[in-house]
Amino acid sequence: MRTRPANFLPLLLAAAVLALPLTGGADEAPAPAVAPSAADATLAAVTAGDAPAGALDTEMQALKDEVLDLNQELFLLEEELLFPANTQVAVFVSMDVGEFFALDSVQLRIDDKPVGNYLYTEREVQALLRGGVHRFYLGNLKAGTHELTATFTGKGPHERDYRRGATLKIEKGIGAKFVELRISDRVSKLQPEFVVREWE
Repeated sequence: MRTRPANFLPLLLAAAVLALPLTGGADEAPAPAVAPSAADATLAAVTAGDAPAGALDTEMQALKDEVLDLNQELFLLEEELLFPANTQVAVFVSMDVGEFFALDSVQLRIDDKPVGNYLYTEREVQALLRGGVHRFYLGNLKAGTHELTATFTGKGPHERDYRRGATLKIEKGIGAKFVELRISDRVSKLQPEFVVREWE
């Protein structure tokens, strides 16, 4: 019987090790990484949220501005459809000084029909005193004569409850009509004055 040389066994083991596949082992060393291309690097940056913040902020602001403009256009279109200029009547509330009257609420009746009632907050009253104007009512009126009656409620001189009304007859023709409910101080009498007048 022939025997193999003693130094043949190490060579056989080395050949077997080299013939083993390079995949599947849990403790196997990872394959060398391939350098990513420029496109892969850009995609990775966007995915990770590393895109330039300034460009995204600019685009977001532009979209917000477009939405606001569209919303304003839709609002104006809705007003034109609901309140055509030929029948439209708008009523505004304004205040001047306000030393003798602290406004709480305003009620409005047109042709003895209640059409509006508004309770003012302290912040809204301060805005009126600084020259602001509140659009109190917007509606439709057919052509002809109409009577507007406004009732103002609040605190008068010496913190007393105060309720006063003012009436105006208007002639509604073709075209929009604008009416102002104005609260002012009558210094000569130390009393508030309430006026309902048309805007020309």
